Formats: sequence, C-alpha cells, structure tokens
Amino acid sequence: MDPSSLAVDWPGEPAIIVSSWGAGQWRTLAAVGDLDAPRSWASVTKIATALAVATALEEGTVGLDDPVGPPGATLAHLLAHAAGLGFEEGDPTCAPATKRVYSNLGIDLAARHAAGALALTEWLAQRVLGPLAMTSTSLAGRASEGLVGSTRDLATLAREWIAPSLIPTARRDAMAQVYWPTLAGVVPGFGRFDPCPWGAGVEVRGGKNHWMGEWPASSFGHFGRSGALALVNVDEGLALVATSTVDFGPWARDLWPRWTSDVRTWALAS
Repeated sequence: MDPSSLAVDWPGEPAIIVSSWGAGQWRTLAAVGDLDAPRSWASVTKIATALAVATALEEGTVGLDDPVGPPGATLAHLLAHAAGLGFEEGDPTCAPATKRVYSNLGIDLAARHAAGALALTEWLAQRVLGPLAMTSTSLAGRASEGLVGSTRDLATLAREWIAPSLIPTARRDAMAQVYWPTLAGVVPGFGRFDPCPWGAGVEVRGGKNHWMGEWPASSFGHFGRSGALALVNVDEGLALVATSTVDFGPWARDLWPRWTSDVRTWALAS
C-alpha cells in the first residue's frame, strides 16, 4: 500500500493518520486529508469517555464494582456492555452478565457516575481533552457519542492508549482486558459474535472477523456511525485513526476489514 492510495476506496473526503510508536517516540507514517476539520466522532467518543473513567478509577474516586444502573449491575458491567441495558432507554433489557448488549445508555450512565457533580463537558475537558491538548475537540451532546473534533486530536487520543501519560500502563491494560469473555453479542453493523469480547469502554477484537480485519486479537478501539474509527495495538505500537464525511454504511462494512488489514501490513513494513 502506497500512502498516497490510503484513501482511494473511501467515499467522500476522509482524513486518516497512521502512527507508529517505538524507541520512546512517535512516527507519523501517513497523514491524508483535512486533518484539522472538526468532524463528528460518534461512538468513537466512547474511548475518550473510557479514558476519563480510567483516570477516576486510578484516583480511587470511583470503582469498577460500584453499583450503577439496573439491579445487580456495576460500573464495569456498564462499560463492558454487560449490564443488560438496551441500546437506548426503553429498549428491551436482560439480566446483567447474560448477553453483550451494546448500549449507548450504559456508557452515558457510567460517565454520569464517574463525573459526579461536574457537567459532562467540563468533566471530559478536565480529565482528557485539556491534559492531552486536544484543543479542537469538544463534547456536543452525550458522553457515549457526542465528541466533535479534528483527526489530529483523534490520533492524539489513540496514541494515548498505546503510550499513556494520564494513567499507568497497568490501568490501560485493565481497561483493555476482556470482561465476561464468554458473552455473545452483536457489534452494530457487523452482526452477532459468540463470544463478543469487550473491554471497559473499548472493543477488543478477539476472534471477531469484522472491521478490525486481521489485526491481532489484543487490538482494540471503536468505530462510529459517522464513519470515524480508531484502532490500536499496544504490542505492535500501531495506531490507526480516520474520520469521514460519509456516515457508516455498506461501504464501510465492505471496505474496513480489508483496508485495516492492508494498512497494518504496510505499517509494519515501513
């Protein structure tokens, strides 16, 4: 893959950054498109919210075992989409830890619990956006899907998950481990997987054959209905982010599995 062809098969006007971490420093392997345009990250917001929660966990102001949400559910259940809540309020529910039910509502409740008395915009700015100098990004709506920002800032966020400055690597690893590993569930847009591994706010690839392509099982990240994505692998030191002017749809289901695989193969050889 030639960097100049990185966006050839994408519709609209994507912006893409591929980064590599090694010897204590970052290299930008490729950068394509308008990297400074503010764009919706949609559900990629969840990995910023998860990072904000991780800082609170590290401080001890909240705990993964805190009871939050429906009876029997904890903060960990909410973050790992295992609380039994539906996608949105009023949707069908089930008992905690019986299915992996992807839930915007669950992430919103987790953020509200961790933020305490702070407004969510202020909480996320204090916990993540400000400390990482993500100056072009702000929360315009829900903690599950409301961030609008530049592709440069999204790359900063993805890089933070590989070489964290806000939390210890042990906390990062704890957020990216699989919670309730036997649960089956649906990845919106890609179908049902059994099991359907998920970390605390980040999706873990595991054995799923979907948008993460042939990235290693430990890879994690998120995509959003805006056509944005962030995908990282700690062991390989690779971070891939993209934003889009075309919402997620059949084009992404067809393109991303092959595209993310090709990008990784090229990046490892660079």
